[in-house]
Amino acid sequence: MYKVLLVDDERLILDGISRIVDWASAGTALAGTARNGAEAFERLAELAPDIVITDVKMPVMDGLQLVEKASEAYPHIRFIVLSGFGEFEYASRAMQYGVKHYLLKPTNEHKIAGALAELIAELGQEERREAFLQQMKTEMDAVMPHVKEQFLKEFVTNKTFGIRDWERYRQLFKLDYDYRVRLILFQLQAPFEFEHLFAIRNIAGDVLAQPLLSTTIGDHVLLVIREEEDGEGEGLQHKLGRIRDIFQDYYKLKATVALSEPDHITNARGLYRETLSCLNYGFYVEEGSLITRKDTLLPSRDDSFAFDEERLCMAVRSGHLEEAEAALAEFIGGLKEAQLDIGVAKSYVLQQFVALIRLCEPGRMGDYYQRIPALVELTTLHAIQAFLEEAAKEIARWNYEQNVNKHSAIVRKVIAIVETQLGNPELSLNWVAQEMLYMNADYLGKLFKKGNGREIFRFRHPVAHQASDGGHRRRARRENLRAGRAAGLRGQSAVFQPDIQKIRGLHAFGIYQEPGMKTRA
Repeated sequence: MYKVLLVDDERLILDGISRIVDWASAGTALAGTARNGAEAFERLAELAPDIVITDVKMPVMDGLQLVEKASEAYPHIRFIVLSGFGEFEYASRAMQYGVKHYLLKPTNEHKIAGALAELIAELGQEERREAFLQQMKTEMDAVMPHVKEQFLKEFVTNKTFGIRDWERYRQLFKLDYDYRVRLILFQLQAPFEFEHLFAIRNIAGDVLAQPLLSTTIGDHVLLVIREEEDGEGEGLQHKLGRIRDIFQDYYKLKATVALSEPDHITNARGLYRETLSCLNYGFYVEEGSLITRKDTLLPSRDDSFAFDEERLCMAVRSGHLEEAEAALAEFIGGLKEAQLDIGVAKSYVLQQFVALIRLCEPGRMGDYYQRIPALVELTTLHAIQAFLEEAAKEIARWNYEQNVNKHSAIVRKVIAIVETQLGNPELSLNWVAQEMLYMNADYLGKLFKKGNGREIFRFRHPVAHQASDGGHRRRARRENLRAGRAAGLRGQSAVFQPDIQKIRGLHAFGIYQEPGMKTRA
């Protein structure tokens, strides 16, 4: 039901119209009456009528003044003006304020009901139009984020997107030419789900107080924000750090962030290329870093990278894990310092990996070759280092076991030779190495120490003494043999048992000593 306010200074007319009009049948209700324009205007706020029926000539404030003042304050109200023949000029003035319905006095209930019907039809049509526009606005508000997403995606990636397209969307999104903006590009740690892109986008929207525009492009999230001019509050880099921390706390994934330099919004395409370049540099930093253009300005120094694949291979071949880790860290550090093209850097990585797997257990070489595609797909040098370190440790452990077995066999041979040659006056480290094993004496000594944990002392038997001393030498040799047999009963040679009690003329390490002579190690 539409509410009606009736205004006339004549009581008789006011009461008559109030009674004779069937307000309900007209789809209305008489909300109240007033005796002049001033009183009527005061009751507008109280009654909130949809329609006002007013006379023209009234004291205090006439009908035209009421229409003029009410149209400014309450533009939705519709008016029906009552006028006499001599007052038509007043009605004409009322039409200037949008009044479409006026009735000549004297009038009757049918004319009033007809005018009300026309107004109600107009009001209904306007309400339907308003409802339609509101529905369109609601739907537009719902799709506007998607429109903005698509606009930003097309604007930064489509070279055919021209100035006319920009102008149309600038007006639609209420973007100012003078906006200086930064672009922020997020790249998530793989593997991730598609909803993770929306998650970090929502987190960024909350922390950055709603960016101007945002979208997803492939596996990246792109945001456009206004450049901070006053420098107050949290710094931008600090806010980006908060976004990364919140995302990692919730989803246990790292997010690498590329931040462009500030520029006018019309150059967003160039800023987007800048952020992509920053993400490419992310190969040389750990995932979860913040990268700006300043980080990428270091020139490539291809000639400064000295590649020596044998440095790591030697450590792995010998089975030394610590040396292998140090060599790998040196290799990765050299790549990072040189800032090579990513393709060139990966070629060095592949060359080093292939050299490594040549040292692996023969039956596993095929398994390592099958890992090469995964190595090529890695996106950061940090991840590549972890990949190579795992392979290097596996291969180094296998080589260590092989070396231990090899060293143990040599040690057993040395012990067996010494046990059988105790009575040989030529018995010495040099003699065992050169005459029996055909090895370098120093190398044999190091292998023996590594495999047995004890050093072989360099020694030599003294030259033969004069015949008068022959009996003494024979006694010493017999004691030497007895000491060897005694140690043999315990399962080990006297040459390598420091805990065997010294026997006259024989030290615990099997160094034969004539009485009165000093042992040479």
